[in-house]
Parts: sequence; C-alpha cells; structure tokens
Amino acid sequence: MSILTILQTILAVFLVVFILFQNRGAGLGSSWGGSGEFYSTRRGFEKIFFKATIVVAAFFIIVSFLSLLI
Repeated sequence: MSILTILQTILAVFLVVFILFQNRGAGLGSSWGGSGEFYSTRRGFEKIFFKATIVVAAFFIIVSFLSLLI
C-alpha cells in the first residue's frame, strides 16, 4: 500500500465522521440526544467543525487526484 492510499483512507474516515456529526436544523447538541426545534447560524464549535469538514474534503479531493496521477 502506498502512503497516498493510507492517507486517502484516513481522510475518508474523518470526512464520514465529520459529516455524520452535522445535523442540519438541530445543532450539534442533538447529535447526542439534545433537542433543537429551530435552525440558527453556526457559532463557536459548530462553525469550526463545519470549516474543518470543508478542509478535510478539500484534502481528500487533492489526495484522490494525486493518487490517480502517481
């Protein structure tokens, strides 16, 4: 296995976990059983988590293209 394949697998796992923890309309608290009846803007940890998901997705795409070229 090449390093790109291992890195791509790790990024895929992180991406799936990050996406599953985001629940639109209910906030991060509902992922662990909290109730949320309305959607508000992302603040604090949720905003950081959202941006981290975008960064991980971008890295995943870059690594995927690199693994195709090499």
